[in-house]
Amino acid sequence: MVIALRYTIPDSRIAIVDISGTILASENHYETSRRDSVSSGEPFSRNHINSGKSAQTYIKKTYGIEGKRMPFIKVKQSTLQKVSIYSKQKKSMIEINRSDSATLVELPGIGPVLSARIIKYRHLLGGFARIEQLKEVYGLPEETFESIKGRVFADSTVITRININSATYKELLRFPYFEKHEVSAIMKYRELKGRINWIDDLTENKLITTDKAKRVGPYLKYDD
Repeated sequence: MVIALRYTIPDSRIAIVDISGTILASENHYETSRRDSVSSGEPFSRNHINSGKSAQTYIKKTYGIEGKRMPFIKVKQSTLQKVSIYSKQKKSMIEINRSDSATLVELPGIGPVLSARIIKYRHLLGGFARIEQLKEVYGLPEETFESIKGRVFADSTVITRININSATYKELLRFPYFEKHEVSAIMKYRELKGRINWIDDLTENKLITTDKAKRVGPYLKYDD
């Protein structure tokens, strides 16, 4: 029976070289497909062996030009909450030169009386050039200012300016920052020199002090 089987079933021999070549080709194809699967961002499996997808796009996006993995930035939840709170506060900011009484009373410590005084003083000034001027409002406590300063801002572009060369004595005297003797000196200087060209004319001729010039400067204009 052994001899019969020997002649019935042909002898099959496979060369070792052929087997090794097949294995090497399969491994190369496997490695190529694995790299290509990375390029597509898809999980690698042996089904990708014949996919033929390119890895260049994925490498540039994920690993950068130099082939280094781009860092993953993790933002803390507390940081996101702070940003959210800041955004809400920014939206709730009040511009004090355009606000009416109803808007001002929304601020902590500002009731109907103080809101009316703020508006009245704003009218006398011609508008607020900076929020620190709120401390000049009669009856507004320092602690109240400290509690609202983070919720208000002043748009100085909307203030009304005084023409220092054409304003009357009463108009200059009505301005809260000018004293009577300063107004008289300005009127006299204007009479002698004809006009005031800049704020330096007032300080260099001792008509007002340097500190006073800083306060009144944003409210003056010098054109005819």
